Amino acid sequence: MTVTTLDPKTALVVVDLQKAVVALPTAPYPAAEVVARSAELAAAFRAKGLPVVFVRVTSGAPGRTEAPMRGGQPAADWADLVPELGVQDGDIVVTKQQWGAFHATDLDLQLRRRGVTQVVVTGIATSIGAESTARAAYEHGYNVTVAVDAVADMDEGAHRNSVEKIFPRLGETGTTEAIVKLLG
Repeated sequence: MTVTTLDPKTALVVVDLQKAVVALPTAPYPAAEVVARSAELAAAFRAKGLPVVFVRVTSGAPGRTEAPMRGGQPAADWADLVPELGVQDGDIVVTKQQWGAFHATDLDLQLRRRGVTQVVVTGIATSIGAESTARAAYEHGYNVTVAVDAVADMDEGAHRNSVEKIFPRLGETGTTEAIVKLLG
């Protein structure tokens, strides 16, 4: 479903645009484009007095997996949000240890305190952090919109699956331009 409306209390949730993540090769959009579109959306949300949330991951969930961790030992600043996002004092920063931004964080509390009823999700990776966050937002009762040109993945097939099959079942999808236009 193409994005049709934004609630009066909509928040932007930007997932994992931090130094280590944006350094990865992504598709169908380079990470720099995802960052630029997320920054554009953040500026538009701030201009309307709407909340902007930046989510970063600082570790992985405990438990065994068959897939090894990527890249070995991370650099000291690997979890720092990239400066191109222009994080401001009034923005909300959430730190997570799981794929999704809701589990074991105060994100839901932060949004509810502000009367938020809808979230617009951007970030990397589409099929991991962005999708997990969108799913949890839906399960928490938020209206969900995903900016489909402001998400990317290390696996283009996984990205396509999320955009074509998962996100339309959770809410609406649209481009950065369409979302900015709806913000007015």
